[in-house]
Amino acid sequence: MAKYIFITGGVISSLGKGIASACIGKILESRGLKITLMKLDPYINVDPGTMNPYQHGEVYVTQDGAETDLDLGHYERFTNSKIIKFNNVTTGQVYNTVISKERRGDYLGKTIQVIPHITNEIKDRIKKVAEVSNAEIVLVEIGGTVGDIESLPFLEAARQFRQEAGYNNTLYIHLTLVPYIKVAGEIKTKPTQHSVGTLREIGIQPDILICRTEKSLSDEVRDKISLFCNIRKEAVIEAKDVDSIYQLPLVFKKQILDEIILSHFNLICKFSDLKDWEKIVVEKALDPKYNVKIAFVGKYITLQDAYKSVYESLVHAGIANDSRVEVMRVDSEDIEKQGAENFLKEVSGVLVPGGFGSRGIEGKIQAIKYARERQIPFLGLCLGMQCAVIEFARNVCALKKANSTEFNHKTAYPVISLLEEQHKVKNLGGTMRLGAYPCNLKKNTLAYRIYGRQLISERHRHRYEFNDKYRKLLEKKGMIFSGLYRKQNLVEIVEVKNHPFFIAVQFHPEFQSKPDKAHPLFRGFIKASLALKK
Repeated sequence: MAKYIFITGGVISSLGKGIASACIGKILESRGLKITLMKLDPYINVDPGTMNPYQHGEVYVTQDGAETDLDLGHYERFTNSKIIKFNNVTTGQVYNTVISKERRGDYLGKTIQVIPHITNEIKDRIKKVAEVSNAEIVLVEIGGTVGDIESLPFLEAARQFRQEAGYNNTLYIHLTLVPYIKVAGEIKTKPTQHSVGTLREIGIQPDILICRTEKSLSDEVRDKISLFCNIRKEAVIEAKDVDSIYQLPLVFKKQILDEIILSHFNLICKFSDLKDWEKIVVEKALDPKYNVKIAFVGKYITLQDAYKSVYESLVHAGIANDSRVEVMRVDSEDIEKQGAENFLKEVSGVLVPGGFGSRGIEGKIQAIKYARERQIPFLGLCLGMQCAVIEFARNVCALKKANSTEFNHKTAYPVISLLEEQHKVKNLGGTMRLGAYPCNLKKNTLAYRIYGRQLISERHRHRYEFNDKYRKLLEKKGMIFSGLYRKQNLVEIVEVKNHPFFIAVQFHPEFQSKPDKAHPLFRGFIKASLALKK
């Protein structure tokens, strides 16, 4: 039977439950256990696919094409768990399923209630993840903050799980804040006490507390938390702010969090000290030999989480190249107002990420033109690839009004447009080209040199595609179409001749990058940027 760990959060949001869950998964996986992780999200949206990046942050796409919460990205970056659509559950999905069953008559005329029908559906979905993954331990992160009305059905389902599965097959971990009041010069435990108190009122007594803090917790503070929260002192885990999130598994390991968990589950596993992780990831992340500045030209740069996987992929590429990557965030609308020269003259590389809508597009196109003409390494992702095609068509092929039909449906030269089947789409949610697709690479191209093989697979999240009517013209003028999805003859990768590193891809390589295994595109981009700097 699988063991279940439920991770909850209290006091305030954004404490880092997702990262904490991923790090716990990492240290348990290092002990030889097969783990999987899932996120229970309390919002009523079916998925985050139609949500504004400023509200929700990045939409993380799984291998099988599910649009999910960004925390699932942390799960895949830290562990070897294969995340699929079942690993993200929202209130919207749960209620949609229960209502559909009721309409079909599955409940035989019963009155449908939150308990037991909604909670049973939640429990069934948790068990489904255990069954599909064949995992020994399932880590279940419950979104939101304890006390929120939205998350109550998920917490109730977690409470019921212990009754069904038994004490030694379930474990509750609560992540909370222990603030430092600078004026008083004191660490305060009262918010944690109240948070745990609220959780206990719901019927859940946490077995382990993870305490987010700026300052180290003294023995006196630990004793106090242990006493008032009814938790063993050794199970009060300090999560002090760190320079790199990749240090966190080592922080937990040092406090024997894995041993506490294994002891609760009566499991005996192989020993692991995570030395390889420390040497490869942490040491190079904290004390690299080189430094390189990259311009990140985006539309949602004011919110860190909007491009979370891309930022982390740059960190991974820095680790692989023994370099610190200094990311200079540039709002593409500012380039429209002030010109590319003002922002890009001192950088060694330019990255243009994905996005939707016409806002800031001309600024992205100017940035790409600047990188192409001045031989600065350039990497374009999804919308970044489409902007690269538009820029090349306008400024090299003399198609001055070239554009995407997303931004101007009456453009004279629609070099980017909808596929025929996309014209019929009415609903926005879950209707893009989503998930992993194969891509064939041309030999003797930059893409082939980067990947080192002819067939690759990458994840997609977009609706508009390169218009194949313009391929011959652009090829004639020096654009290389180095990657194709052959089944539909779709362009996936473009390059430019006579440039040290100019490559743009229709897919999202950031979803497959890990700290100890940087994605080849990002690794190659940072390597080329370092070469330019030298």
